[in-house]
Amino acid sequence: MNDAASLRAQLDRLARNLRWFYDHPTRTLFQDLAAPLDGIAGDDPVAVVQALDDAALTRLTGDAAAMDRIRGLVAALDGELAGAPDLSDGARVVAYLSAEFGLCDPLHTYSGGLGVLAGDHLRSASDLALPLVAAGLAYRDGYFTQTVDAHGQQHAEPAPNDLEHSAAEPVVDRTGARLTVEVPMGDGVVMVQAWRVAVGRVPLILLDTDVAGNAPHHRDITRHLYGGDQDTRIRQELVLGVGGVRMLDAMGIQPALYHLNEGHAAFAGLERLGVHRREGKDLDGALSALREELQFTTHTPVPAGHDTFDHGLAEHHLRPLADHLGIAFEGLWPLATGGDFHTWNQTVLALKLAGRTNGVARLHGEVSRSMFASLWPDRPVEEVPIDHVTNGVHPTSWTGPEIAALLDAYVPGWRRGTDPAAWKLLREVDREVLWQARTRARGRLLEAVRARTAVRAARTGASAGGEGLDPEALTIGFARRFATYKRGALMLRDLDRLGAILGDDDRPVQILVAGKAHPADRDGQGVLRHLVDTSTDPRLKGRLVFIEGYDLELGGLLTSGCDVWLNTPLRPKEASGTSGMKSAMNGGLNLSVLDGWWDEAVSDQGPLAEEGIGWSIGDRSPVPDPAARDAADAEELYRLLAEEVVPTFHERDADDLPQRWLTMALDAIVLLSPVYSTHRMVHDYGVRYGVREG
Repeated sequence: MNDAASLRAQLDRLARNLRWFYDHPTRTLFQDLAAPLDGIAGDDPVAVVQALDDAALTRLTGDAAAMDRIRGLVAALDGELAGAPDLSDGARVVAYLSAEFGLCDPLHTYSGGLGVLAGDHLRSASDLALPLVAAGLAYRDGYFTQTVDAHGQQHAEPAPNDLEHSAAEPVVDRTGARLTVEVPMGDGVVMVQAWRVAVGRVPLILLDTDVAGNAPHHRDITRHLYGGDQDTRIRQELVLGVGGVRMLDAMGIQPALYHLNEGHAAFAGLERLGVHRREGKDLDGALSALREELQFTTHTPVPAGHDTFDHGLAEHHLRPLADHLGIAFEGLWPLATGGDFHTWNQTVLALKLAGRTNGVARLHGEVSRSMFASLWPDRPVEEVPIDHVTNGVHPTSWTGPEIAALLDAYVPGWRRGTDPAAWKLLREVDREVLWQARTRARGRLLEAVRARTAVRAARTGASAGGEGLDPEALTIGFARRFATYKRGALMLRDLDRLGAILGDDDRPVQILVAGKAHPADRDGQGVLRHLVDTSTDPRLKGRLVFIEGYDLELGGLLTSGCDVWLNTPLRPKEASGTSGMKSAMNGGLNLSVLDGWWDEAVSDQGPLAEEGIGWSIGDRSPVPDPAARDAADAEELYRLLAEEVVPTFHERDADDLPQRWLTMALDAIVLLSPVYSTHRMVHDYGVRYGVREG
């Protein structure tokens, strides 16, 4: 192998392990390599390697500094992989099944927060060397790429996954042939193949029905992420649950625990039930054994977020599986129904099969117990067996380079540590140094926003507002899926009051908004359209800016660069809302309704109980009338902005430093980062439920 070929192989190894997403030196390398390449983005390392011709590689081999840099990164990757756990030791292995994984923007295998959380779970599992393997679906077409026209109308553009030219590699058997498994459905057996994606030390297995020999409509099962009708949905979930268990078994992996990330993967429980039945156990014995190995996490308090199928559709597709289990379909039906639930419900199925169930925040656990209390009619609501493990975020992925540099200097081991005491060392940082870091992060964000809004302006011919952004202004971020319960337009209820806040030239304030609405959600698209249309209102002076194309890169820019993270869901419909955690890790302050994780963070037992950093909108008292709640919360939002948030940011000392603000920002990093981390989260899963994930 010549020098150029050897270099290509080294770069390809770095590109095909998605560790690059959260390893800043590796990510920067590919951004630098992409700079002279036309049309190639640095956030797609595989594309960068494929675009480098032999002449470019030969030039690189002659650059001693570049070669030292690359060799060092390869050595670091090799050193990390050398510590990977042995997945052949099934007594310790956890299988994590999810319908989506937010890993990097070039791989369109996620739609929103559920997938981003799943991606962070894998990244922390890698950092902590947990014996974990994940399984999902290999979508040929991802969620969608968003564009927004001059009238504020969202357009869903294709987001294809070219798996053959991605970081994914085929899963093969010992002979080198594609490994396949069979999944029975109502109209025949579907062959499923798989792709392996490396996330640091964690393998992610993506299941794919685009297999030669499958009927065309079977090949299309894994084509679209959350696409199609209910028939497609139940087929996808059979591939995920049944196919996931069978593929891991075919690969020689025998997990001790199956962790179902939302009800999409609930059919894995039926497949494992069949395994126990074939070992000779009766149904009660098989269910008992299954409950010892099944962990279920539910993620949404919104009823529409729980998949249901009518009797006819469920019977059609599950009868072959029931026959395989030696159980009549009518014997399966009660496992997914009961209480207030009269159709086949995937969440109910998971609740009845799993020995351990949790929501993703303390309040969400309470709401979930109430939602599903009818399944346990003889128990008080507080004794319904649904606990909670509060979500977290992956520190290295979401801490921007500015704050990461300070943590590297003051908090050794922060990237993989979970000890809250260690983070207190950051309190030694000079306040001016912290302010400079925050200012650089804000500037980096605004530069990227200007570039993105300029692209939209050039395409639509309408001003997108980014040109007027002020690097000295208090910058508020609001970015999420535009579901109506998230109340994206709450801030717009009184434009005169909002205009007074945004229009003050002596105390400048600007709001950056991003997010997608589901293509089928007309109400959500209406909220988005209203925001875009209102951003041109002269009372707001161009200081409300919408950025199209919400993705992981933009999410990272916003959460690391915004000074305040705004969250206004209708309580208690927000299960967790991890964007605010990401912002806090970067010294951003939360301005949030008392919902999700923020509700517990500022409770009497939370990490912020005494410090009182951040601001809470409203209170915990129930308000039956949503319109009254909207009015009260909007009033409180405007009051907090005008009387507390804006003055605190713009109040400066003799050195032009906002000392009180910096105290709050420092507390946000020190107190919240170790608590709302996926490192802590995966540790909690192991300890709280008596199953070691490491």
